[in-house]
Amino acid sequence: MNNSILLSCLLLVMIAFSCGSKTGPGHNEAEMITESDANMEYLDSHRPQIHFSPQEKWMNDPNGMVFYDGEYHLFYQYYPDSTVWGPMHWGHAVSEDMVHWEHLPIALYPDSLGWIFSGSAVYDEKNTSGLGEDGNGPLIAIFTYHNSEMEKAGRQDFQYQGIAYSNDRGRTWKKYAGNPVVPNTESIRDFRDPKVSWDAEREQWLMVFAAQNRMMFWSSPNLIDWTFESEFGQEFGSHGGVWECPDFFPASVEGEGITKWILIASINPGGPNGGSATQYFVGDWDGKTFTLDEDFRKEVTNEQAVWLDYGRDNYAGVTWSNIPETDGRRLFIGWMSNWQYARDVPTEAWRSAMTVARKLELHRLSSGYRIFSTPVKELKQLRTSENMLNGDVVSATMPLKAFIAPASAPITDRSKGTYELELEFTLLDKEKAGSFGVILHNSSGESYRVGYDPSEDEFFSDRTKSGDTSFSDKFADKITIAPRNADAETIRMQLVFDQASAELFADGGATVITDIFFPDQVFNQISLFSETENTVKLSAGKAYALKRIWDAGINK
Repeated sequence: MNNSILLSCLLLVMIAFSCGSKTGPGHNEAEMITESDANMEYLDSHRPQIHFSPQEKWMNDPNGMVFYDGEYHLFYQYYPDSTVWGPMHWGHAVSEDMVHWEHLPIALYPDSLGWIFSGSAVYDEKNTSGLGEDGNGPLIAIFTYHNSEMEKAGRQDFQYQGIAYSNDRGRTWKKYAGNPVVPNTESIRDFRDPKVSWDAEREQWLMVFAAQNRMMFWSSPNLIDWTFESEFGQEFGSHGGVWECPDFFPASVEGEGITKWILIASINPGGPNGGSATQYFVGDWDGKTFTLDEDFRKEVTNEQAVWLDYGRDNYAGVTWSNIPETDGRRLFIGWMSNWQYARDVPTEAWRSAMTVARKLELHRLSSGYRIFSTPVKELKQLRTSENMLNGDVVSATMPLKAFIAPASAPITDRSKGTYELELEFTLLDKEKAGSFGVILHNSSGESYRVGYDPSEDEFFSDRTKSGDTSFSDKFADKITIAPRNADAETIRMQLVFDQASAELFADGGATVITDIFFPDQVFNQISLFSETENTVKLSAGKAYALKRIWDAGINK
């Protein structure tokens, strides 16, 4: 790294979302900077205002997500020397609420065994690993080593699994001297992304990781010595690309009192709307083998898949481990980009962001088992006020303020591209109704549309006119579509808008679309639209402006 780059990095690393930010290893705690300076740093073009993004440089997959001692840890694939993907490190941030984040120093650096690819982290409460201190269990990070020199030499065994441990609340990490703990003895290319959890019923550690076109399951008594159990996936789901970034966990079926196991499998490419995406499977686990539910099996044969998010910009997402039983939620976050264009998006100092944190629930619908995704309740603290929307027929294109009581100020007067809408629509004429929904637009003539098409019974996200699309011919080549997974007459849409992204949670989270965009100016106008007259009514709704997560007085 040359001196000018090093100076820039040292200056940028002083800027953080919270008062406890620190510089990299070997440096003292950085001096506090003013709120106004921090705000300026995070107000650059297209910087997410309510989503986690790196202070600078390249970021992709979320890694090592574990809750410990009141903090949600978020590690992530990070390259500190460029805004283009390179030798991977684990970046690190913590939060008390999954909304406001404190940047911490890089947790894991490449070494002689390789770069630090994706993985997970757990709290070894019983100190099964023997790596704890003073009678306390350590945090254990499990990750893939990627040996670029072996890859260049043409070998196939250049990825294998290693661990590191921390006895100071995740602030510093030491790699295990006996790495790798799972060598690549079968020379499998794309042998990576371990997700580890505690299998309480069988009192064992459980690991699942990707092996090119399938998932492998392993067990261990101590996080060091691992035994192969089984594999899954070659004959099920979508195989349009390489499988990676798995997750595996039990989930109670809402309202039924039974438990199923969910396997999440990201794939690149092969997504339902192009590029990378995340599919999932529902079945049972006996401690050694994952067996698909019989009805679900029918849905994932012949290259069919069930998708966690139909948008083009939610990838490699996994869930937090060690969530207290008193909470009980399954909490998820994903990388808000797509490998089709992630390296080329028009940002300069930083690249990419994470989705909002989400709660996952398993429901049984007439169509089968489905994961519902909704924003975590903690996100509500960003709401500045509640604007009730009056019910009325939606005719052509109508500004949202036409539905707000006269005494309320339009939310666009109090926000710069950060909004949340909760909308309920009723079809007045199902046979004639055309597409309807929400339009974001600005004075430059750019627009983004998201809504529902009754004739196809599907939701859509249209960024074809949303601003800069020149960086990739794949970015806006078509409209994103997603099937509806609900039978109710009322169409519900919860929408979370940032200045460069939209997240749709339809019908209580039964259908989800996440898409990013890059307008020349912030979308500061919101309208409702209907393509056919007198066929759809806004029956109820609420609208909120959302505070930026590093505004003065909000950040911790």
